Amino acid sequence: MRLCFLVEEQYRYDGMPLDVIRQLGAWGHQVDVLWPGRSLIPISEAIQAGSHDAWVLKTVSGGPGLSLLEAAACVGLTTVNDVRAIRGVRDKALAAVIARSSGLPVPVTYAAARAEEFAQIPEAQYPLVVKPADGSSGRAVRLVESPEQLLDQALSAEPGEGGGAAGGLLIAQPYVPNSGTDLKVYCVAGELYATERCSPLHPGRAVRERQVPLTPEVARIAAEIGAVFGLDLYGVDVLLGPDGPVVVDINDFPSFRQVPDAVARVSAAVLHLARKGPRQPVVDLASPATVPLAAIGGDR
Repeated sequence: MRLCFLVEEQYRYDGMPLDVIRQLGAWGHQVDVLWPGRSLIPISEAIQAGSHDAWVLKTVSGGPGLSLLEAAACVGLTTVNDVRAIRGVRDKALAAVIARSSGLPVPVTYAAARAEEFAQIPEAQYPLVVKPADGSSGRAVRLVESPEQLLDQALSAEPGEGGGAAGGLLIAQPYVPNSGTDLKVYCVAGELYATERCSPLHPGRAVRERQVPLTPEVARIAAEIGAVFGLDLYGVDVLLGPDGPVVVDINDFPSFRQVPDAVARVSAAVLHLARKGPRQPVVDLASPATVPLAAIGGDR
């Protein structure tokens, strides 16, 4: 098979996906790599030629690679993951609405262009977790204990830090009490794996990163996320709160850390998905009627 990987500068030296690219090459497949952040790409010729069996994206949220992947999908080429599913999880505000409207356990979510606007949220819902709607890798995630602290942080932030990239949205969610441990659930084409890691909100906690068993409830939630968003290779951040598991983030093509034989498993999944062809996600992001407006706020 012939595959095209779009890899952004942030992942230039990362094992995921570079080790996958090497593995596919070792298996005899041709893999072309495009670097959207530092290359001139003849986009019309590269995509319209249709010479690749599938396009695969490893990018930061808001990076230029997603536009290239969407261009490939627009002319009918296979993308891994489905490009419409990627768009649905890259925007954390959109992902929260889709997930809650589908009955998944996601906190109430607020959105604003400026952090100080969150001071209007009822104090009973504090502490808040505030982060960019286009964020990734735990970037700029803050735990805010009170409206006063929120205002202090907003006023003391450096220019450009008050919102998401290029002045984009921020989101805020009530903090879910937990042990300081995040549960990362990875899905590799239907197979689920869980890794326990230290929460970015509690960096001082001593948590050894390790693979852990999946409970049936968490496995059901993780599988349902794949079905709702139309994802095949993805990760879900789960907190085990006092009322049960809560989903706090969804990522396409994550690191798959601690997944046994991750490189071989992900490589085999990419080939399988490339042969399978385009997938129609359950959520049609092109339809304005997909998400009820009532799902944007309010309690479950």
